[in-house]
Amino acid sequence: MKISTPYDAIGGEQVLLNLVDRFYFYMDSLPEAKGIRAIHQYNLSPAKDKLFKFLSGWLGGPNLFIDEFGHPMLRARHLPFVIGESERDQWMLCMNKALAELGMDPQFKINIQNALQQLATHMINQVPNQESGKVC
Repeated sequence: MKISTPYDAIGGEQVLLNLVDRFYFYMDSLPEAKGIRAIHQYNLSPAKDKLFKFLSGWLGGPNLFIDEFGHPMLRARHLPFVIGESERDQWMLCMNKALAELGMDPQFKINIQNALQQLATHMINQVPNQESGKVC
């Protein structure tokens, strides 16, 4: 079987659904992720659905998000939420834990983690105030 996209390499739809489910499990249960969890609705189902659809296309699978919602415009969609380095790091903590549960080539996992880290960093819309250390 020829693997042509990262979506194929991770195992396709079912594996991606499992990844998203585990990601939100960690977000919902890790004390270290309480900041990122707090900016989500109580019911995580809509967020799970959107992340799955986004990652599907982002990894080279079906463009489910674009088909339903149009261009992702991720930064614009995240501007209503306060996202600083802490929120980025909490998001990555949950994603890295979820990715660790997938059986994949270690270098491939590192490549995905690096790409997601760049994407998560792009979502930052708050910078620490140098004088107070608080996010503004």
